[in-house]
Amino acid sequence: MAPTLTFMTVGCARVAHLLPVDVASATGDQAPFSRQSQALLYRHRGKTSRLWQDKQVFSSVQNLVSKIFLMILLQFTSRRLLYQACSSLKPPPIGIQGPCWEMARPSSSMADFREVFAKAKHIAVITGAGVSAESGVPTFRGAGGYWRKWQAQQLATPEAFSRNPSRVWEFYHYRRELMLSKSPNAAHVAIADCEARLSKQGRKVVVVTQNIDELHRRAGSKDLLEIHGSLFKTRCTNCGNVAENYKSPICKALEGKGAPDPDTQDACLPVGDLPRCEKQGCSGLLRPHVVWFGETLDSNVLTEVEKELDVCDLCLVVGTSSVVYPAAMFAPQVAARGVPVAEFNMETTPATTSFSFHFQGPCGTTLSEALARHESEII
Repeated sequence: MAPTLTFMTVGCARVAHLLPVDVASATGDQAPFSRQSQALLYRHRGKTSRLWQDKQVFSSVQNLVSKIFLMILLQFTSRRLLYQACSSLKPPPIGIQGPCWEMARPSSSMADFREVFAKAKHIAVITGAGVSAESGVPTFRGAGGYWRKWQAQQLATPEAFSRNPSRVWEFYHYRRELMLSKSPNAAHVAIADCEARLSKQGRKVVVVTQNIDELHRRAGSKDLLEIHGSLFKTRCTNCGNVAENYKSPICKALEGKGAPDPDTQDACLPVGDLPRCEKQGCSGLLRPHVVWFGETLDSNVLTEVEKELDVCDLCLVVGTSSVVYPAAMFAPQVAARGVPVAEFNMETTPATTSFSFHFQGPCGTTLSEALARHESEII
């Protein structure tokens, strides 16, 4: 059943892009659907997308999926179909439904996980904001997740930067300065120590992180894929040059600026005083080298992530809500091919029941125990 659902979901996503914008966004929730579509198309680009090259198949799907049906599908069932397709799971019953496929609840046995861990040769660790929360890093999400009177979704967009680059740079300057005062916590250290130790045994640990704080790097992780970029890299809006930048402050005009208090007034800095490209002959306006809302992820990074997920024999999901796409697709894809997946989080997530293990509690505590040296390790 899962392959059919996957085909249907990809098909609907493809047809949605052929319809007028007002139809594709009729639910008022365009961005989440776009991320889901992107994630599905990204995952299946080498497998499913070739089907669309057959004009007869494409035409038949177009005829079957009417605009009215698509609007209803997007509004009420897109996420449900997504989870079914990715995790081979049926959502919790609502009213009367047809057959329901159940999966066993994930194990919380640390001893059982440790046995799996001892045999793993290639471990992928997917991390989200929760792993850095224990270092005191704000997430800027949910209640209280404001900088001044704005949420990150209102500032971390190309449009916001175009309208008011001074305000956006104040926001990111505040975050950069804040991160320079934070340190990696026990979870970051456990992952980095595990990577260093297992590398001497010919085993591999790769970290795929959604975080832009570089705490994994500072903890010592070497094999690191930062899918959303880094606070400490800049990109020139003129020449496109990407460079590391650890200056504090990043430019003189931003010194002392960026206070998060709601009553703080914008500095309204002239564009010419904001961070500028230092490449010879350029001097273009710099922007943070991070993926903003509405932007696509780096295809080269995603290719590397896919390679790692295709070969790993154990996957850890640490401190992530499993609702941000396309990262939310990664672990269910691994689980779908029968590889053990262990989730470490303060609470359950929409993907929890598709995993082999779930350990609830502070990541620094649970992960330190999970990744400690196993008695079978010689080196």
